[in-house]
Formats: sequence, C-alpha cells, structure tokens
Amino acid sequence: MRLIDLVNRSPAPEPWSEGENIPWHEPGFSGRMLKEHLDATHDAASRRPALIDEQVRWIHEELLAGQTGRILDLGCGPGLYAVRMAKLGHDVTGIDISPASLEYARGFAQAEGVDCRFVSGDFREASFTGKYDLIMQIHGELNVFRREDAKALIARCADSLAPGDRLLLEVDRPEATREIGRSPSTWRALEHGLFSDEPHLYLEESYWNKERRAATRRYWIVDAASGEVTRHAQSFAAYEADEYTQILTAAGLHGAELIPGYPAAAGRRWMLTGTKAD
Repeated sequence: MRLIDLVNRSPAPEPWSEGENIPWHEPGFSGRMLKEHLDATHDAASRRPALIDEQVRWIHEELLAGQTGRILDLGCGPGLYAVRMAKLGHDVTGIDISPASLEYARGFAQAEGVDCRFVSGDFREASFTGKYDLIMQIHGELNVFRREDAKALIARCADSLAPGDRLLLEVDRPEATREIGRSPSTWRALEHGLFSDEPHLYLEESYWNKERRAATRRYWIVDAASGEVTRHAQSFAAYEADEYTQILTAAGLHGAELIPGYPAAAGRRWMLTGTKAD
C-alpha cells in the first residue's frame, strides 16, 4: 500500500472486513511477539509469571479440585500454562498458530522434563482427537472471532468433552470491548517494534460499530526508508454476560456461569465455564 491509500482509507470499516487478525502465523511477527510473551514487565501478551502461577493454581485446585486429567490448551502460545499444568500431572495438548511460540514451548517442556504435545494450527479449524477433561482458552481470543465462528468453536469443544467435563474460557467484558472501539488514535516513530524490525511510523486507530456490537482496531505501519504502508486489523465482538452463558448452554454445556474470584488481568476479563451435559 501507499501513503495515498492511508489518506483515502474508509473512515469506519466494517468489522472483520480488513482482516481476521494480526499476523500471528508469520515467522517475523511470531518471533517479535514471542519476546512480548516472555517479557515479565507487562501483561499485554502473556501474564507475568506470578500471575500465571496463581491462575494455574486456581485452575488445578479450585476448578479441577486437584484431580489430574487430559487438558487441551487452545492458543497455548509459548506453553507457559501448558507446561505448568503438565508439571502438576496433567496430560496436556496445546494448539497454536505461532511458529516461534511453538518452538519455544517444545523446548520449555523438554527443559522442565514434561511431555506436552504442541500442535501447529488455527484452533478454529484444527482437529481435536479424543475426549478431554478440560478444554481451556486463556486471554480473550474468543472475542477476536466472528460470532458465528465463536459459536462453532464452542460447539466443537463441547463435542470433545466427556459428560461432566469442563470448558473454560477467558473472555472480554463488554465494557472492555467498547473501550477498544472508542480509544483515541495514536502514532509513534519507532526504531523497531512488534510489526517491523525496521524504523517506521506506527499509527493506530479504533472504531466502535454499535449495530454489530463490535470494535475494530487498525494498525498502519509506514516504513521509514521506502514509505511503503502495511495495514493490519483486528475486530472484537462484544457480548453481554447472559449472551456468553446462552452460547454455552446452546452447545450442550450446563451450569454455564461467569466465575467470580478468578485472578484475571486488570478487571478486563471474565472466566466463563460450563460442564458437558450427560
């Protein structure tokens, strides 16, 4: 793209019309994102180690009552949860689309002496084999999907649970999604960053679509040397509390609820759970 394309951009893009997500699968982006996952000074990509430890303890002791079993970790990233769960005795499979994160996860598991399985793929499409005692998705990825894709994923998860077993999802509160869409535009001049290793201008702008109850965030990267423009976009669906529980119930998960007391980050998220019906 050229600068004129940025100038002539649509003032309010339709959600998901300019891309499904940021480029997790690209090797360069994947490597730069891995550095963010492993940066213990912030919770933007992965949580700080102390919070991950607290969340893993809660899942193992509170949600699973200390019982070990088969766990499927969707969007496992560099295995920070999967390896910790495996060290507690769980049989863990992780799925992720990021090559750098998966390479790190495999090395991390080996270094910690546990036998996790890590599978490359978009977990909306990847095959789940067998039945799991817990399927979990941490860090709000469900909201990035179109509503129909999110519902289809939850239905597939329900099919991969045995009766009495659980789905656990960390989801965005609706006010957090609206806040994304109403955020002010920003720009920075960077020597390097998440979207490029080269000097560039980073421009970010957000939109709230009231009718579709979705936020869209655009990222414009202007290469300093060539002036070439790259655009990335993410959209986020907003759900009210009762919508989340209704989706789980429709998929055959009973007792669907938003769990109080879970140590989530900065009050932006809820933990949503439901149990496979008999």
